Amino acid sequence: MRRIAMVILWPSFLVAALAEGFFFSLLDPNDIQLGGMHLPLQPLAAYTLGFLMFWLFCALACMLSYYLANVPADREPPL
Repeated sequence: MRRIAMVILWPSFLVAALAEGFFFSLLDPNDIQLGGMHLPLQPLAAYTLGFLMFWLFCALACMLSYYLANVPADREPPL
């Protein structure tokens, strides 16, 4: 079970770090708005929440890839 968790979490962690770096190099955390309202977040809190969201979405994508790679092949129906 630990191996499966690491196969899913480690690549998603690396991709989340790259995605956060790219995202916040284009967007200032002080300019983030949600529904037209300014979010009163410190920059460190915005970076942390952004990283956790990227990690969550990347982990979900990795879990789906792992599941699809390990699903048994469909059997042909008997004649």
